[in-house]
Order: sequence, then C-alpha cells, then structure tokens
Amino acid sequence: MGFEDQRFNVNLSILFTELPLPERPAAAAAAGFTAVELWWPWVDSPTPERSELDALKTAIEDAGVRLTGLNFYAGQLPGPDRGALSLPGRESERFRANIDVAAGFARSLGCGALNALYGNRLDGVDPAEQDALALENLALAARAADRIGAILLVEALNRAESPRYPLVSAPAAIGIVDQVNEATGLGNAKFLMDLYHLSMNGEDLPSVIERYASRTGHVQIADNPGRGAPGTGSLPLEDLLGRLRKAGYEGWVGLEYKPGDRPSAEAFDWMPR
Repeated sequence: MGFEDQRFNVNLSILFTELPLPERPAAAAAAGFTAVELWWPWVDSPTPERSELDALKTAIEDAGVRLTGLNFYAGQLPGPDRGALSLPGRESERFRANIDVAAGFARSLGCGALNALYGNRLDGVDPAEQDALALENLALAARAADRIGAILLVEALNRAESPRYPLVSAPAAIGIVDQVNEATGLGNAKFLMDLYHLSMNGEDLPSVIERYASRTGHVQIADNPGRGAPGTGSLPLEDLLGRLRKAGYEGWVGLEYKPGDRPSAEAFDWMPR
C-alpha cells in the first residue's frame, strides 16, 4: 500500500497561493482534487463580514470540491503566530469570538474537522496560566465542533520553526487531546499527525504511527528537508502512509507543502493518476 491507496486533499493556504483566495478551489479542482482544506483565511479578523464568508463558500461549491478541514482563528498565520487560544487577553477573546463563526462556516459546507492551534508561550506569563486557559478554550471549541458533528484536531508543530510553541512532539499533543476529552466527555478531540513536523522533531515515525494511528483524526504531509512535495526530500512518505493505512487510518491526507519555484498546478507530478 502507498500513494495509490490514499485520499489526498490540498491545503489552499500553502498551495495555489499565487491565486486570489476565491480562485483557489477551482484551481484545485482543475488539478484533479475533490477536497480542500484551509487555515483560517482571514488572519486579521476572527469574525469577517458575512459577504466574505459567503463568497468563499460559493467559490468552494462552484468548484465542486469538499471542504474537509478548517483551522480556527490562529492569529498571523502564516507569520509569527501559532494560534491564539492560550494567549490571555485580546487574542483569547478573538479566538472565542471565532469559534461559532468557524463552526458555522464548516457546517455550511459539511466540513467535519476543525483544527485549533495551541499558541506560543509568552514572556512574563506563567505557562500554567496559559495551559489552563488553553484547556478552557479547547473545551469550548470541542463542544462547538460536536454540535456540528465534527472533530476537534490538536496539532504538534516542530521546534525549529516554532520555538515558542509548547506542543512539539506527538506525546505532547496526545496529552492535550486526552485532557480535552476528559474535560468535555465528548471524545471528539483527535490528534493531527503532521509527518513533516514530527520528522523535523526527530521522532520515530513508524513508532508514532503504531502508537497513535487510532487516535488520529487527520494526517498532513510534506517532505523533509525543505517542506516540499514528496520526492523532494528524504522522508519515505509512501511507506509511512502505507503503514498508516495498515494501522487502520482511512481518513484524508492533507497536502501541506510548498510548491517550490513552480506554479502549484505543476507540483503534483509525484501523484499516481
């Protein structure tokens, strides 16, 4: 088992970014994809105007693709931020204001997975205070996801690119998943297994797959080094995805890699047709 057995979707926040946001779903469809995912598209606004939400919804529907994953508001991403939910004050308030907006947008398109990035550590703030706030906000997000029949994703990033982000290993993210599920009793918090980030952290990926495939709600990939398409680095992604399949994972695999110095439409030549 390998690439030919996977269901790939394309992340429109890192691929096709040479196009305006409303044009990206159609470009993904033209490249052969039936599903897309997104970081929160409005980095400056957790509560955009209804017209902006409707325009993106229409673009996705008109392209004939499914929205299978959406991030909650995460601050300036891409940029210096890695989430807002553990940041006391204004950013936490913006995250809370976004919860029902993001969940409502996801529900309108049948999207079943919402990703909540934890947020960076802040100078002068007790990490325990941030963790308590994070659990409170993640529980709110999990309940909102449950109301629309969706799962809540918790993602580990990598220490080199996100040095102030506290969840930089699979066990760390799984620990938060367990805390959220215990707090809510819903069981809808799941691990987002990003093989690129975990490889950057030097984790034993076959072991991570064996231990956590059953706890995984979504998988994302990019090659390493470089965060490019499969085959541009040294990660054995076909083998790893095959291992995931054998371990019982049958969900989507999000393509969250950089196209390099070529148009995004040309960055899928590694895929079986």
